[in-house]
Amino acid sequence: MKTYHVLLSLLFIFCLHCKEAQEQSLETEQGSISAEKYLEPQKEDQFLGGIKMIPIKTPKGEFKVWTKRVGNNPTIKVLLLHGGPGMTHEIYECFDGYFPQENIEYYYYDQLGSYYSDQPKDLSLWDLDRFVEEVEQVRIALGLNKDNFYLYGQSWGGILGMEYALKYQEHLKGLIISNMVASIPEYQKYSDEVLAPKMKPEVLKEIMQFEENEDYENERYLELIVNNYYTEHVIRMPVADWPEPLNRGFKHLNPDVYVTMQGPSEFGIKGDATLKNWDVTTELHKITVPTLTIGATHDTMDPEHMKWISTEVQNGRFLLCPNGSHLSQFDDQKVFFKGLIRFIKDVDSGAF
Repeated sequence: MKTYHVLLSLLFIFCLHCKEAQEQSLETEQGSISAEKYLEPQKEDQFLGGIKMIPIKTPKGEFKVWTKRVGNNPTIKVLLLHGGPGMTHEIYECFDGYFPQENIEYYYYDQLGSYYSDQPKDLSLWDLDRFVEEVEQVRIALGLNKDNFYLYGQSWGGILGMEYALKYQEHLKGLIISNMVASIPEYQKYSDEVLAPKMKPEVLKEIMQFEENEDYENERYLELIVNNYYTEHVIRMPVADWPEPLNRGFKHLNPDVYVTMQGPSEFGIKGDATLKNWDVTTELHKITVPTLTIGATHDTMDPEHMKWISTEVQNGRFLLCPNGSHLSQFDDQKVFFKGLIRFIKDVDSGAF
């Protein structure tokens, strides 16, 4: 009888061990969160699939912005700021192929004016300071704080991320500045003096003729830009091979937001674009939170400048995507996600 009870005890312990091992199947460097827990639906998810429309107060009234949560990790929550301005969260759908298996909770988010959010027509809303306040309202609504909040911003989203950190970094656990320099004049200089001379002279001449005539909507102009500039410095793939989420994002881009802030040119920031003179190079030293800057060899942005940013902030790291361009989450995926995930986990575990 005593032997029987011993066997039962051993069997119970063995089964308990198996259950614990199964729950820890998605073990990560900083600890473990079970697959069941990570994918555990919240009550509203069972009806809305993680989507939350967040009310945003602005000087021109209240509007709603679209967000969608994926995963459940109390110490890692990444809010994704898309580029454009006026682009959409869709260009980050490839994150689904990397973040879930690493137990990283993340939020898709369409900024005000972008396709899945409200799109008011008042151009005065497309203002950098207002967008910073919008991000802060989104943070509060999602319950993000210094113990879990990672802010990822790419391109225009990188501008927004830097400005947010300069005002609200006490709420951040980590900051990622992806494919964005800290100065629009420096970006324009790099475009004019480094990237432009790399183009075929006859192609550059024709593009600049359209630029001088401000004929930005000419189909020939767009054809030249896409096939000679985008495929070299925005996404290094033939146009026919561009990922469907990217094509969908371009289709959904809001030109009112884009032109107001970025300007009508696809070859830099020109005209009376509101971001034309933006520059925070002298303020970067104020950023104290762990910061990752991501650059790419073939980017529209100078990778050396992005490396420099990592040395100007107080706790920086630089990731270079050697085969990537402006959208290196697509054209240099393995390097991009390996470095991004490592940074998030290093910060979370205290190893940064």
